[in-house]
Amino acid sequence: MHALEELERLWRAMPPAPRDRGSVRAICVRKGNGIHQTPPRVTLSERRGVEGDRWADSVDRDPEAQVTLMAARVAELVASERTPFYGAGDNFYVDLDLAEDALPPGTRLRIGTAVLEVSSKPHTGCKKFRERFGVEALRWVNHKMNRALRLRGINCRVVTAGEVSVGDEVTVLLSRPSPERG
Repeated sequence: MHALEELERLWRAMPPAPRDRGSVRAICVRKGNGIHQTPPRVTLSERRGVEGDRWADSVDRDPEAQVTLMAARVAELVASERTPFYGAGDNFYVDLDLAEDALPPGTRLRIGTAVLEVSSKPHTGCKKFRERFGVEALRWVNHKMNRALRLRGINCRVVTAGEVSVGDEVTVLLSRPSPERG
């Protein structure tokens, strides 16, 4: 585990992530009870999100948090050697800048053959994130100076159903809020 200052130093030393076009580095389907599967391909639907993910069967599912993305670089940094980098439990680990100024709410992303819309709902670390990556990692991703960078990731909803595979391109389609959403 890294201390907050070390995480920040390592993060600042990394080259910047791509802003308009990136790629899917890993996929995670959350089965519940901390079980995460990492299939090479998944199907997304407007109604169920990532097929097979626990979100679809949750009684309190929030359509603004239907699908989650996390920057693979951040996940690898906080995971260190402690746990697999997909242990944060996000659906997609991408090589793409997820910062607010790059992807404001309403931004549309093509990921594989699906289209997602970035939600305004913040994606913050939780008890499980702290248990898996440590309190310093949780403090770092949620630190005031990093909020706009969205180091913990982003919430999205599925606009167009499709399939996503590891290695697929992620493309920013609309990088401003859509008129009906804000």
